[in-house]
Amino acid sequence: MISVNDDEDLHFRKAEFDPADCPQDCSRPCEIVCPANAISLEEEKSSAGHLWNNNEEGKKQGGVLTERCYGCGRCIPVCPYDKIRVHTYVRDAAATSELLRREEIDALEIHTSGRQTLHFRSLWEGLGDTIHHLRLVAVSFPDVGDSTISTMNAMYSIMEPRLRCFNLWQLDGRPMSGDIGRGATRESVAFAVRLAAASDRPRGFLQLAGGTNAHTVAGLKKHGLFQTKSVSENFKDGQSMVGSLGPLDAPIGGIAYGGYARKVVGRILSAMQSQHGLTCIEESPDYLFKALAEALALVGTVKCYDVPS
Repeated sequence: MISVNDDEDLHFRKAEFDPADCPQDCSRPCEIVCPANAISLEEEKSSAGHLWNNNEEGKKQGGVLTERCYGCGRCIPVCPYDKIRVHTYVRDAAATSELLRREEIDALEIHTSGRQTLHFRSLWEGLGDTIHHLRLVAVSFPDVGDSTISTMNAMYSIMEPRLRCFNLWQLDGRPMSGDIGRGATRESVAFAVRLAAASDRPRGFLQLAGGTNAHTVAGLKKHGLFQTKSVSENFKDGQSMVGSLGPLDAPIGGIAYGGYARKVVGRILSAMQSQHGLTCIEESPDYLFKALAEALALVGTVKCYDVPS
């Protein structure tokens, strides 16, 4: 899967600032609040990539590590001196089309604001017939209130003439907040409850995102929305039966974990780095196993895996 956006979007931005502008006595709340450890104001050199702001050799380095920043924006309001800016970018439709022509991409995720369809139509038309190479198109959008269903129908009417694969609506309840706490999932579940009950929504699976965490499945069960077949029931004679399932076979088709998954696996990565320094997790089998166990414990509740204790 590759992700694109049709206009400015929270998921396609990076924080940036010049550490030379930071007062020496600053308590560095940006560094403390960053969930990705993407801000560094110490003298260091990164083996994972470059810092957004680099000084000359031998001088203090600091700023935002762009490879780690995923645009959550939590650093912006806590800066006491209002020094942090945001750099946004939009994926190019022509470059995306070239990737799809290689037939190495199975799915496309399109982030859109949900407020209008002009930019969405422009992106979709720009992708042309390369859409035919896909097995899934996912459209991610936030809750825009009463206009949500009408906007979904408008987007589906744009997609439908060239849509030859499954489509999925990713409900971004509370963007990039699942790691904050239990309450973050309420908006995601509430969004799903409203759309699952809407008889006039367009065709397509519903998937939760934005605020999803370990409490999301329980929230869906509370509203009677979590229904799924076991893994064995989705296979017959060794063949997957997923293609025979329709978007209305279950109220919710899936759950996407972003920030919460980073938090869960990030604890293991931090422990590994404190013991072995900067290294790939594949080179540390014990930590890799721990990370996989954590991932299975999270995803297993959705997939109905028999997760070992």
